[in-house]
Amino acid sequence: VQLQASGGGLVQAGGSLRLSCAASGRTFSSNVMGWFRQAPGKERDFVAAISGSGASTYYADSVKGRFTISRDNAKNTVYLQMNSLKPEDTAVYYCAVKGGSIYAGPDSVYDYWGQGTQVTVSS
Repeated sequence: VQLQASGGGLVQAGGSLRLSCAASGRTFSSNVMGWFRQAPGKERDFVAAISGSGASTYYADSVKGRFTISRDNAKNTVYLQMNSLKPEDTAVYYCAVKGGSIYAGPDSVYDYWGQGTQVTVSS
């Protein structure tokens, strides 16, 4: 199983980026998929998650109203649309997939991880 994240880059505060994460090796249409981020010197934090069908989404309070998670099961891909970006959103963003279909909260275990993509927001 491989998760390939892309779409990161350098953007000014207030700008937007769209991250993509393509999974290969197996189909994850029933699995919860999520995004996490890790800023320099800090622990990795939950950002957003989405159910297998896409009907349910979950967000960290810090990104609610600015970020949108979505998925395309035909492409085995999850997306993170990030709007109104702030300098504090600067981090390496990781996509992840749970082994099952239950969300179970922001601290629950994810079984597969991508390599990360850097997002830098300048002030």
